[in-house]
Amino acid sequence: MAFISKNRKAANTKVDASKVYSLKDASSLVKDITTCKFDASVDIHVRLGVDPKKADQAIRGTVSLPHGTGKTKKVLVLCPPDKEAAAQAAGADYVGLDEFIQKIEGGWTDVDVIIATPTVMPKIGKLGKILGPRNLMPNPKTGTVTNDVAAAVNEVKGGKIAFKIDKAGIIHASIGRISFTPDKIAENSMELINAIIKAKPSTAKGTYLKGVSMASTMSPGISIDTKSFVH
Repeated sequence: MAFISKNRKAANTKVDASKVYSLKDASSLVKDITTCKFDASVDIHVRLGVDPKKADQAIRGTVSLPHGTGKTKKVLVLCPPDKEAAAQAAGADYVGLDEFIQKIEGGWTDVDVIIATPTVMPKIGKLGKILGPRNLMPNPKTGTVTNDVAAAVNEVKGGKIAFKIDKAGIIHASIGRISFTPDKIAENSMELINAIIKAKPSTAKGTYLKGVSMASTMSPGISIDTKSFVH
């Protein structure tokens, strides 16, 4: 039997597993039940009524959170020499091409986002088996394949995140830190859910938002009333 700490037991007593909470209440409660001594991540999990095996229902996209994620993301820009200065000026942590392709082939993936120009994608294609499972592969749909590398870096550093449905039909995304105010947690959550709603495919039938929950690192999940997101 797994060991449950005193703090986790106390947190569990504050969450009614049979209840769905409003987004406002959940955003306050998640702070109350988090006992980590570090600035824990606050995550949203969205279960959708789609079939991710169908290409037109494999939902993915990006959204710029109004209050950022609370985490400084490490960005690698893979580009030709004439784009390097712009990427560096925008704040990219790593800039280059061949040397980083070799490092990635050797197993290095110590970045959060990889941005690439269209011209170098043929060279990067062979890295798909390494980058794909880590959600690091540059993709035009998420704005990470672009000629305007400076704008892409600024967006990522400013709080832009990518979301993608998994095989179970769930989207998992970090929308802030436990040090955020409840209002900031709620507003970031609303921005993400609105982006997911806008990405609803025309072929999706029945209930689209089947379930939404919020949790911080090591806290129990809080079920959120999906009506919180219906305007």
